[in-house]
Amino acid sequence: MVRVKRGTTASKRRKKVLKQTKGFRWGRKSKFRLAKDALAHALSYAYRDRRTKKRDFRRLWQIQINAGCRKLGTTYSKFIAGLKKNKIELDRKILSDLAKNKPEIFQKIVEKTKVNSKP
Repeated sequence: MVRVKRGTTASKRRKKVLKQTKGFRWGRKSKFRLAKDALAHALSYAYRDRRTKKRDFRRLWQIQINAGCRKLGTTYSKFIAGLKKNKIELDRKILSDLAKNKPEIFQKIVEKTKVNSKP
């Protein structure tokens, strides 16, 4: 039987892991055993935090919209209820950007929700 030498395959695998851990601190960038463990954690955190980022940004937008609303004498919940009642379909990302960068436009939207929301 012909013997199989696996040195090239193993070194390729190790090189690939060490290349991915470039920039890690201490021995985790250069020692394979530590790098392998650090990379496993890094990839799992990256996967988890791609989902967490969506939550965090939605929370941020809600805070920014609430701040803009309170300057104009209403609350976030009343504002969102008014938007739904008036069938204004703007998402929170756009609304927070308007509240921050274009307050005059945001004020018009708030006034529109206030006027039509009163019974």
